[in-house]
Formats: sequence, structure tokens, C-alpha cells
Amino acid sequence: MSDRINVTKTHLPSLEKYQGMVEEIWRSGQLTNYGQYSKKLESELRVHLGVKHLILVSNGTIALQLAIKALDLKGEIITTPFSYVATVSTIVWEGCKPVFVDIDPADFCIDVNKIEEAITPHTTAILATHVYGNPCAVEQIKEIAERNNLKVIYDAAHAFDVKLDGDSVLNHGDISTLSFHATKVFHTGEGGAVITNDDELAHRLKYLGNFGHNGTEAFFGLGVNAKISEFHAAMGLCVLSHMQSIKSNRQQIVERYTDILKNQDSIYIPQIQSNVEHNYSYFPIILKTEELVLSVLAVLKNENIFPRRYFYPSLNKLPYVEYAQMPLAESTASRVLCLPLSSELKVEDAEKIATLILDSL
Repeated sequence: MSDRINVTKTHLPSLEKYQGMVEEIWRSGQLTNYGQYSKKLESELRVHLGVKHLILVSNGTIALQLAIKALDLKGEIITTPFSYVATVSTIVWEGCKPVFVDIDPADFCIDVNKIEEAITPHTTAILATHVYGNPCAVEQIKEIAERNNLKVIYDAAHAFDVKLDGDSVLNHGDISTLSFHATKVFHTGEGGAVITNDDELAHRLKYLGNFGHNGTEAFFGLGVNAKISEFHAAMGLCVLSHMQSIKSNRQQIVERYTDILKNQDSIYIPQIQSNVEHNYSYFPIILKTEELVLSVLAVLKNENIFPRRYFYPSLNKLPYVEYAQMPLAESTASRVLCLPLSSELKVEDAEKIATLILDSL
């Protein structure tokens, strides 16, 4: 296995098709500011995902920032310590305080049974992550939020195309956010989106991401530049047409990994709920000890294979947050390993990776 295998590999569509769209951008002279491709991608994504309002933005982090700003959140936001750093750094960036709640060991999402004990008079929202695309306990979170007059944001960066009981998981909460980074199942190179079913919120999110504009010479209010370019939107349109095969190929790899690594005392593989249609965004395994993680990493690196300790470290250990002990998140973060997974990874490579792991246990 001479070629380097990374934890993920960007799906690149037909270069000829993308070049044709780039040539059309050239002819139009409109490279940004809601051109034909960004409008078309927004429309197609709304239909594809089954959501009411979807607004494209330049990345998944600014999607979270806009969500917090649109809901006018202040004070404390309850969140998870087990997610990508942007989930928590955005809360701090927007002048709010993250309050951590430990995770459920079964799916690594926020433990709904521990949320209410973390609520104070300063709590304004819950920002939860659908970890690795596994949906949070959305109905329980909704009940808690309604009971305590809180807003709900879902960081759904991993949950593109995920369905819960036949409906898009993005339809839960006040706002859901997506990342379309090049490493994601669906991508635009760089990009993201904010999703809501609330007409007023959708209007606010739209102008917040476009400098606050109301036409060319008036303003609804304060805003930033969160627009996506036509080149990124064109990439998204090319990738979107391949989503069925992308997920199918990734599913094959996930199933092969699972067949080889299941029933091992030293390995825990998260289970997908029966009422969830998954997107096969990641393949995480939890090893028995951190020492075992480091040993497996060394073995795979020697074969030019590079999985990722994703997510590590636990976010309650970040230098700019108030530390609170989160035993399950900290333990999981120290023992997790996401194995290489992409639409182009060969089944025989997955078999080789899994066998190397077994041999190193």
C-alpha cells in the first residue's frame, strides 16, 4: 500500500462538467452576489433535503455564528464537549459562555438526561451536535427547551442527508447548520448553510449574511459577508448529482469495516438506530485504552495510512473556556479513532486497514 491514505478524500466530480460551469461563470461575469448557480444550488438543496428555508453561506463556522446572532442569544449556551472545535469556539466568539453537558456513551451526542441540571437563569439556548451524523434525542431536547423557554441550534455539519423517522433531521430545532467543507459527504469546496422552518428567522439569516442589505441602498440592520461564490456553488451542483453513488460507496466501506472489527472486546463501534437513514459520513471506533490508540496509529502510519483522533481533545479542555469535568467525553476523546472513509476508498484497502488494526491489538 504505497499511496498515502488519509482519513478522508475529497470527492471530485467530472472536471469537464465543472469546467463547463466555470466557462458559463466567465461568460456571465458574475462571480458572486447570488448568481445563477448559488440560487440554483439553494433551490436544489431545499428540495433534496426536504427543508423549507436553506441559505447558503461561505462555511459551516459562519453558519453557526449567524444562527447565534439571528436568535439574539446572550449569556449561557448549553453545549457538548464532544464535537469539532468550531461548535464551542463560535459560542465564545459571539460573546456567550459555553456550559458543557457530558455525552451519551451510546451515540456520543449530548446526554439529554443531564441538560436540565445545567440550566441556570442565564441560559438562553442549547447548541447540540449530531455527532458523526447520529441524530441527537431531538424530541427530548425540544421538550426541555419548551419547558425552559430556550432556543435550540443543531450543529448538523455531519448530518447532510440524514433522516430520522423518514424526515430530514435538519427540520428539528430553531436552526440547523451545515458544513460543505471539502472533507464532507456533500461539499462545495468551502461552504455551508443555515436551515430553518421559520419565515422570520429565514429573512433575518438572509440579511445578516449579506451585510444587512435591504436592496442596494438600504439596510435591515447589522450584517456580515457570509456569501458563497459562484465557483463554490458550481462545485456543489456537480457533487449533488453524485450523492446516491457517494453514499452507496461509503456504505460498502462501513459495512466491510464493521464485518471485520465487530465482536472485538477492545473495540466499540457505535450503532446506527433502526429509525435513522444514515449518510456514512465517518467510521469511528472506540478502543479500550489511549495507549492502544497510539499503538494502532503507529502501526497504520508505518503503512502510510492516516486515521484521525476525531474529536480530540475534549472541548471542555480548550484554553479559552471554563473547565468542567466531563468524564465520558474526556474518556471517549482519548480513545476514539476515525478510520479512513471516502467514496473512492477501495474495499480491499478497508480490509487491509481493519486487518492491521486487529493484528495490533
